[in-house]
Amino acid sequence: MTPMHKLIFFVPAEHAEAVKRAVFAAGAGRYRNYDCCSWQTAGTGQFRPLAGADPFIGSVGAVETVPELRVETICTDESVRTVLDALIAAHPYEEPAYEVVRIWTIDDLPGD
Repeated sequence: MTPMHKLIFFVPAEHAEAVKRAVFAAGAGRYRNYDCCSWQTAGTGQFRPLAGADPFIGSVGAVETVPELRVETICTDESVRTVLDALIAAHPYEEPAYEVVRIWTIDDLPGD
C-alpha cells in the first residue's frame, strides 16, 4: 500500500468547509473506496500578530482568540505536497497552522 500521512490543520470555523473542499480536491481524504474522509473537533485558537504581520483576524500586538476547528484527514506520499499547496492557498490565515505525520496501517506491517 502507498505510504499515508495524516494532515492536521486548524481553521476558523466559518472557513472550514471551503478549506476542506480544497484539500479534498487536491487528493486528501481518500482511502480505498471512500473519499472526503475527515475528523474535526471544535476549539479556540489563540495568537498575537507581531510587527510585520498582516493578520486576517485581529490587530498587530493584540492577543486574539478565535473559534476554530481542528481538522484531520489523510493523504498519500504522492499527494502530500499538492494537498499542502491547496491548504495554504485556500486558508484565510497568513500562516496556517498544520502538521503532517506519517501513519501506518496494518497493511504496512511485516507479517503473514
